[in-house]
Amino acid sequence: MGVFAGTTAAACVTSSLALTPTTPFSSNKRTTITTSSSKCRIRATHHQNLTAFPSTSHLFYAKSLRTTKPRIFLPHLIASLEQVDQTYIMVKPDGVQRGVVGDIISRFEKKGFKLTGLKLYQCSKDLAEEHYKDLKLKSFFPKLIDYITSGPVVCMAWEGVGVVASARKLIGATDPLQAEPGTIRGDLAVQTGRNIVHGSDSPENGKREIALWFKEGELCEWTPVLTPWLRE
Repeated sequence: MGVFAGTTAAACVTSSLALTPTTPFSSNKRTTITTSSSKCRIRATHHQNLTAFPSTSHLFYAKSLRTTKPRIFLPHLIASLEQVDQTYIMVKPDGVQRGVVGDIISRFEKKGFKLTGLKLYQCSKDLAEEHYKDLKLKSFFPKLIDYITSGPVVCMAWEGVGVVASARKLIGATDPLQAEPGTIRGDLAVQTGRNIVHGSDSPENGKREIALWFKEGELCEWTPVLTPWLRE
């Protein structure tokens, strides 16, 4: 019986090789090869898709990129985050009187920002009013002006990537009792009217306030030797 089975299989193979199919092979069609013998039938199937897990990801199909909405690419996002800004930081009269100027400067230095301007200055009433002009209609405005002009202040210009937002975090909330521990106001102050330090609230105000408090030639352009260890 084994001999008969082997003979039949051989005959099928021989017959199949001798047959010319009427339908040509194609990678997109199913082809059936039938021998003259009703006992032998070979089916050959070619699959169009050989991928085990088909994906519609834009990484594999370039066409889909044309149908998606415009997106912000990572290099552009990084470039916007690395914009160098300037901010004006002022140690108010209470900070000077309490002797915490060095501590405040040290916090900005340790963060990695660059000091470009520094001076001890007795603020005039006109300058104080110009600096706080956005608060002119507030009921506390006269007291604020008296406070800022009551003694010398320390004027500072700082430069760095994201320096305005970062400086605001280092300073803490306006109300020292709401400021987080570790911030300047959270560690050193207890009352809004004596909150030690001022910081610009936007890059635009940073430039405006620096121009207001510093004269031409009072700012220094220099490159700290630690810059390569602070930024890539």
